[in-house]
Amino acid sequence: MRTGLYPGTFDPVTLGHLDIIRRACGLVDKLVIGVAINRDKGPLFSLEERVAMIEDACKGVSEQTGTEIVAHPFENLLIDCARDVGAQIIIRGLRAVADFEYEYQMVGMNRVLDASVDTVFLMADAQHQAIASKLVKEIARLEGDVSHFVTPEVNKALIERLR
Repeated sequence: MRTGLYPGTFDPVTLGHLDIIRRACGLVDKLVIGVAINRDKGPLFSLEERVAMIEDACKGVSEQTGTEIVAHPFENLLIDCARDVGAQIIIRGLRAVADFEYEYQMVGMNRVLDASVDTVFLMADAQHQAIASKLVKEIARLEGDVSHFVTPEVNKALIERLR
């Protein structure tokens, strides 16, 4: 069984994330969504809320693709999380060239830590390339419409949290 790990804070999960998840399912039999516990970022949603959003958003994707999708909170090194869940590949989504520079450094470091785990980059679909959780939260804070960027359930959660 080929297992992939797609890590992020997912605060909140966006349609861009779901695009990468959907496409990653074509590469693996099991996709672990690594929900990072990153206290330095000060997430808007709790870990439990972010995990629940991922699980809810991925139900249909799992059914459509036949890929097992599991949300897995983690706070350790990404490469250690990959080992913990038995992932052979790490999936990373790219939106722009600026993302690549940071990701390139991460791949180099992870290869030194464990050369048996490969990283695969997936470019976000053109309609999702501008979507970033940080921007979605900012638009929602200013009472803008984020329904084009998130699922209806996430949109509702943002409205309830920020208004």
